Amino acid sequence: MIEFVWPWVFLAVPLPLILRLLLPRAGMRDAALFVPFFQTLTRLDARASQRGARSFLLALLTILSWLLLVAAAARPQWVGEPVQLPASGRDLMLVVDVSGSMEAQDMQIAGQSANRLQVVKSVVGDFVKRRTGDRLGLILFAARAYTQAPLTFDRATVERLLLEAEIGIIEENATAIGDGIGLGVKHLQKRPQTSRVLIMLTDGVNNAGSITPQQAGELARNDGVKIYTIGIGAEAASSNSLFGPRTSNPSADLDEATLTSIAEATGGKFFRARDQRELERIYGMLDQLEPVEQAAETFRPTLSLFYFPLGAALALSLLIAFWRLPLNAIVGREQGAPLLAGNGAQS
Repeated sequence: MIEFVWPWVFLAVPLPLILRLLLPRAGMRDAALFVPFFQTLTRLDARASQRGARSFLLALLTILSWLLLVAAAARPQWVGEPVQLPASGRDLMLVVDVSGSMEAQDMQIAGQSANRLQVVKSVVGDFVKRRTGDRLGLILFAARAYTQAPLTFDRATVERLLLEAEIGIIEENATAIGDGIGLGVKHLQKRPQTSRVLIMLTDGVNNAGSITPQQAGELARNDGVKIYTIGIGAEAASSNSLFGPRTSNPSADLDEATLTSIAEATGGKFFRARDQRELERIYGMLDQLEPVEQAAETFRPTLSLFYFPLGAALALSLLIAFWRLPLNAIVGREQGAPLLAGNGAQS
């Protein structure tokens, strides 16, 4: 149905009539008196009735144009039928590390060498697709934390934003784990307390940001946010050197103790993903979270309609302007004809 956002604007409908009654009329400007011949008087008298009809029609068009302008100013809109939104599910905030260390080529996808972020995109992207009925949000962090997607039911957009994430879009020389968690908690504060879940994935140790991971974990615990932390990265990598094959730990900087303490303090759990298979298994476990009933929500789509009466008023205004031009020209010629012909007596 059609509704008006500002219905009080219709109080302005009688405004032109009020101004006409209150304001004094403009004084008459009499030109020099002249008397045309009888034939001219006859022509003017024959067209007097036509001019009266034209004036009446022009007045109606002017009134209609004013009413359309008032209707447009009242902001009409079409309000559709209520659309029921999903009434169950979790509020899941995904917090993903995109610091420079996520570029380490110590993992594989389908037998091909891949960096950590590529594996995360592959696994987490599938996880996002499966979370039907959940609100999902995405935060990326490196030296700072940024919101890529607020909590939304639009899982396709969240997945696309995750797949478009690249190392280097944020200052990549540091890792602000505390800021990432803190920003995620801020987004979850207004959601039902029994459905707040934050899943944080990183491969390093907190060395930047305005708050520590412990402080962010305390904020999450006070707000009832359950945090699941995931440490990603292989534990062994072989390389050749002058002294032969050498084995190193690419995940030596991963702060498992801090990630474990944060998760346990909020009722969550810490997971360790050393390869793609383990990461898939972890998100498979997280995928089993039971949905929590929430208050039903409805949405009524709206469509603005103001441009229809506004366009009609503009069209009528142009019609009135063009219609008056020939009338003025005719009257001017009829009044001036006797003088040009010299057939009148002027006094």
